[in-house]
Amino acid sequence: MSYTNGLDKPSDYFEAFAYTGDGNTKVNFTSDFTPDMTWFKVRNNTYDHQIHDSVRGVNAGYLDSATTVVEQSSYPIASFDSDGVTTVSGNITGVNKTSDLMCSFNWKAGTSFTNDASGTGIGSIDSAGSANQDAGFSICTYTNTNTNTIKHGLNVVPDVIIAKTRGVSGYWFLGSEKMLGSWNKKLNLNTTGAVATETRPFYPGSVAPTSTVFSSDQSVFGAGGSATETMVAYCFAEKQGYSKFGSYTGNGSASSGTFIYTGFKPSFFLQKKSSAAGNYWNIWGYTSASGSNPIGRRLFPNVGAVESNQDGSPMADFCSNGVKLRQTDSDYNGSGATYIYMAFAENPFVTSTGVPATAR
Repeated sequence: MSYTNGLDKPSDYFEAFAYTGDGNTKVNFTSDFTPDMTWFKVRNNTYDHQIHDSVRGVNAGYLDSATTVVEQSSYPIASFDSDGVTTVSGNITGVNKTSDLMCSFNWKAGTSFTNDASGTGIGSIDSAGSANQDAGFSICTYTNTNTNTIKHGLNVVPDVIIAKTRGVSGYWFLGSEKMLGSWNKKLNLNTTGAVATETRPFYPGSVAPTSTVFSSDQSVFGAGGSATETMVAYCFAEKQGYSKFGSYTGNGSASSGTFIYTGFKPSFFLQKKSSAAGNYWNIWGYTSASGSNPIGRRLFPNVGAVESNQDGSPMADFCSNGVKLRQTDSDYNGSGATYIYMAFAENPFVTSTGVPATAR
C-alpha cells in the first residue's frame, strides 16, 4: 500500500520543535519551510500561548489559545524566515527567553489570496488569506457582519475550522463534522466544556461549508454580539499520510488502551474529551524524556500552565500508524468516553515509494 495521494515528507508542511531559549533574535526551528502559522508555548513557566501568523502579519499582536482576549499589544516577531523566525530584539519572553524550555508548532500555508466577493462572486464578504491546497491548510482574515460566507482557499470542503475574534474579546470556536459529528456542534478551545449544539459559528441557516466558502454568524463570537468583528480562521482539510482528524472512544484500560489509527507516525496530537465537561485540552508529541516512546509530556491549550511531566506514568506510544494509549486517565482514555483529536505526521506509514515508517 502506498500513499499516492498523500504527502511523503510531512516536514515540508508541519514541524513541532522543542528548544531551549538562548536570548538571540534569530530562532531556528524549521528545516524545510517558512512558517505561516507559529504557535509558541513556554514549557516551564506559566506564560501565555502565543499564536502568530503571516496573514495577520508581524504588526498584529499574538493570540492566546487559553483566553478570550483580543490580539495582544506585544509584537515580538520581526519576520517569518525560511528556517524559523527573527524577533524584534533578543531575550523575548514567550518566544526565546534565555533558559526557557520552549516548543513551537509550525504550519506552512504559502499561497496568498485576496477575495473581492462582489467581483468574484465567491462569498458574501471580502477576505484575505494564505492557502496550501497540497497540505490542506489555510489562514483567512475577514470582517464579519451578521451572517456571511467567507472564501477559505482550500478548494475542498474543510474538515476543521478554528476561528477567533481579533479586536473584541470572544471565544475560540472549533467546528468539524469529522470530529464532532455535525457542523451544528462546537467546542471551545479556551475552555474545558463538552461538545454542544450551536449552529451560529459555522452552520447558520443549516448552510455547511463548501469547497469554496464557509458560513459564519458573527453574533456568537464576540462579547455582547458586536455588530462588526475582525476575525481570523484557521482551516484544515485531511490529507492521507499527513493529517487525520476524528474521534475515538476510551476503554479505560492501562494494559491495552485504545488504539487510534492515523495512517502515519504522529508528530503532533491534539485531543480533548468531548462527551463531558471538565477535562483539559492536551497536546502531545513535541518532546519526551528520551526523544522516543513512551510519550509522557503534554501541554494544555486552554490554560497557560507549565508542561505536565508524566514520564514515570506515560500516556501513550506513537506508533508507525497511530497512537496507542497506555493509561486510564479520564483526560484521554476514560471507559466509554468520547474524545476528539487532530494529528499531524512525522512520517507516513508507507510512502509513495514504498518506504515504511517506524515507531519512535
